[in-house]
Amino acid sequence: MSKVYTIAVLVGSLRKESINRKVALALAELAPANLRLNIVEIGDLPLYNEDIDGASPPAAYSTFRSQVGSSDAVLFVTPEYNRSVPAPLKNAIDVGSRPYGKSAFSAKPGAIISVSPGAIGGFGANHHLRQSLVFLDVWCMQQPEAYLGGAGNVFDESGKVSEKTRPFLQAFIDAFGQWVEKHNG
Repeated sequence: MSKVYTIAVLVGSLRKESINRKVALALAELAPANLRLNIVEIGDLPLYNEDIDGASPPAAYSTFRSQVGSSDAVLFVTPEYNRSVPAPLKNAIDVGSRPYGKSAFSAKPGAIISVSPGAIGGFGANHHLRQSLVFLDVWCMQQPEAYLGGAGNVFDESGKVSEKTRPFLQAFIDAFGQWVEKHNG
């Protein structure tokens, strides 16, 4: 029996009815048997401030670092705000990468899917995030790239992934399963 890998899923949108969260949940349902996707909440993280991150950091920092650090890989599901990632996701990256030299992200395989109602599917956010992952030493899956545009049409009236979108998401999560397998161990 092959190992089941725990995936920390960071969703860049905090909205209750976030399309990005719905995509993350759909990916969890479509995931191959070797992946177990768990959304790690980022909305309760105080803004990163080194002054409060000393001997006793906020409990939210410690919990977040532990959840990401104990995972086998990281999956980022993000919208695009102003050609970049939303502030809560950037904050989560800052919290998880500290203290310097003890990043919770280091040497983990990862992947990005950007989800946007726009035509180019969050291209700017996707590539900005890739730049940060280089510094974080996250082994980011290069192919298939995943930009999901027209996100308002991803789900049908019943809330299920549309038949048009399902093959795209399935191909992405299957490739990620292979990527995680290849880069763990």
